[in-house]
Amino acid sequence: MRGYRNLVRWVADRPARPAVALLGAIALASGSSAAEKKRPNIVILLADDWGFSDIGSFGSEIRTPNIDALAKAGVRFSDFHVAGSCSPTRAMLQTGISNHRAGLGNMPETIPPEHVGKPGYDTVLNDRVVTMASLFRDASYRTYLTGKWHLGKTADKLPTARGYDHAFSLADAGADNFEQRPIEGLYDTADWTEDGRPATLPRNYYSSRFVVDKMIAYIEAGRSSGKPFFASVNFLANHIPVQAPDAYIARYRSAYDKGWTATRAARRDRAAALGIVPAGAPMVTMGTTRDWNGLSPGQRAAYARAMAAYGGMAEAADDQIGRLIAHLKATGDYDNTVFVFTSDNGAEPIDPMGTLLGRLNSWAHYDMDPAEQGRRGSFTAIGPGWASAASSPLRGYKFSAGEGGLRTPLIMAWPANPAFRAGTIAGRMAYVTDIAPTLLALAGVPGHGTTYRGKPVEPMTGSSLVPMLTGAAGSVHPVTEPIGYELSGNAALFRGDYKLVRNLPPTGHGEWHLYDIVSDPGETRDLGAAMPALFRTMQADYAAFAARDQVLPMPAGYTAAQQINDNAMHTVLVPKLTRGLAVLVVLVALLAGARRWWRRKRVPA
Repeated sequence: MRGYRNLVRWVADRPARPAVALLGAIALASGSSAAEKKRPNIVILLADDWGFSDIGSFGSEIRTPNIDALAKAGVRFSDFHVAGSCSPTRAMLQTGISNHRAGLGNMPETIPPEHVGKPGYDTVLNDRVVTMASLFRDASYRTYLTGKWHLGKTADKLPTARGYDHAFSLADAGADNFEQRPIEGLYDTADWTEDGRPATLPRNYYSSRFVVDKMIAYIEAGRSSGKPFFASVNFLANHIPVQAPDAYIARYRSAYDKGWTATRAARRDRAAALGIVPAGAPMVTMGTTRDWNGLSPGQRAAYARAMAAYGGMAEAADDQIGRLIAHLKATGDYDNTVFVFTSDNGAEPIDPMGTLLGRLNSWAHYDMDPAEQGRRGSFTAIGPGWASAASSPLRGYKFSAGEGGLRTPLIMAWPANPAFRAGTIAGRMAYVTDIAPTLLALAGVPGHGTTYRGKPVEPMTGSSLVPMLTGAAGSVHPVTEPIGYELSGNAALFRGDYKLVRNLPPTGHGEWHLYDIVSDPGETRDLGAAMPALFRTMQADYAAFAARDQVLPMPAGYTAAQQINDNAMHTVLVPKLTRGLAVLVVLVALLAGARRWWRRKRVPA
C-alpha cells in the first residue's frame, strides 16, 4: 500500500486545506493506519429527466425515502447545474470537461445536418478526453456501469472501451422499461450491450430493478480482489416512455387531481420550508403551460394519470436505490462509500402526442388507452404542464437553458466520514464538471493534465467540491469566474450569483437576459437594464467561451423537438418505408407471376 500512502501524502501537501481536513477526519474515524489503507468506494446514482423538486428532500410529494436518507447523511446542493439534455451532461460528468470539448456539442437525436462532423459536434464521447473511470481503474479500482450510456454505440465508444471493467449498457437515449424494445419511431432496436457485445434482457425485466440487480452482481463478482469499486448506476427512470409497475402507479391515483399549477405552487412552498429556495421565491407561468381548469374532465383525468405514472416510476427507482444501499450495509461497504445522486437534466416537456406524426406513431405501436398509461405496452409522457411542476419553482425544463432545464438536485454523502456536514445545504454554484475532480480528490486518485498515456488530451476544467462538502468554503467558484454553456442554441454564462441566459423558441425569443439566481432562482426579474456594465461584461465572457469551444450558430427556425422528428424520419422512418416498399414490390411481383401462371394453367392445350 506504499503507493496509496504516497497519494494520501500528495493530497495532504497540496495548498487546498479542505483536503487536509478531510483526510484528517478519515483518520479520526478509523485510525491513521487504517485510513491510509481503506480507500472509499464510489457509487453514482444518475436519474434521467428528473426535475429540480422531484425528490422529497427538495420539496416533492413523491415518496423518495432512500434518496432523502442520503440527503440526511450528506450534503444537498441547491445551486447545482448540468446540461439541458442527457448525453452532454453525461459527457461532462464522466470527464470533468465541457460538453463541446468532450464531443457532445449536440446529441445525434437533436443535431442539425449542418453541424454534423464539425469540431466539438462528434455526437459521441471523443478520444480527446479521459473518463474518471479510466483514472479510477489506473488506481486499482474495480469499475462498473449499468444502465443508460448514450455516449456512443461503436465498440471503441462503449463503456468498456472508456475505463469500465464491466458494463451492461444502453447506447440509446431511452428504451422500453418492461421489454427489450426501443422507443418506437426513434430507434430500430434497443441497443443493449454487455462488455461490448449485444445483450439480451431477462424475461422479468423492469429497468430500475435490473440496473441495480446487475450492479450488485458486478460488485459481488469482484469482491475477492479486495479492491474498492467505482460504480455508475444509470436509471432509465423517468425518461419517456414513463412506465412503472401497477402498484406504484396506484399510490398516486389521486395525487395530481388538482393539476400542475397547484402542484408547482405546493412544491415551491415545501422547497422554501426546507431551505432549498428562498422563502416566497417568485415563479413565472411557462407560456407552454395550459390552464388546468380549462381542460375537460376527461383531459384532466388523463393528465393526472400520466403524472401518477411518473410519480410511481420515480418511487420505484428510489426503492431500488434503497435495495442497493441495504446490500452495501449488509456487506459492510456502506459506511465507506461515497454516494452521488443527481439527474442529467430537468423534466421532459415533449409530448409525442402533440403532433400528427407523433400520434400516428404512438397509435401504431402502443396501447394509448388513457386508462393504460404507465403500464407495460403503453407510451406515456407528462408534457410541458407537468414538466413545469416537476421543475418548480424554476423557469423552463429539459432542453432549455432556463434553471428548470439546467438546475437539478445533487446529493453527496459519505456516511461514516465526520468531515461531511451531514444534513446541510450548500447554496452556491456547482457545475457538473466539478463531480469528477471531487470524487478523484475524495479517493486520493490523481487527475491528469494535458497528456494521458503519452497522448494530448483536454485537461479537466471542473473544481473539486470538497471545500463545500466540509464547510471550509461556501463556494469553489470565484465570483469573477465565468462558466459558459451552450446546447442547441440555448446558452448561459454563470458568474458568481448571476446568470446570463438566452433561449430560442419555444421557451424564449433569442434575447439575452440577466438574473440573480441566488435570490431569484425562478428567473423572474431581468436585471439587464439595471446592471448594464455586468450585462455587457457577461456577454463578452460568453463570446469568449463560444469562440474557445467553437460553438456554432443554429439554423434558422431550429427547435430540438422538431429536429428529433426530422432525424428520426431520416434514420428510422424512411429506411422502414423503403424496406416496406421493397417488400411490397416483391409481393406484387409474386402475385403478378402467380396470376400469369394461373391463367396459363387454365388455357386449354
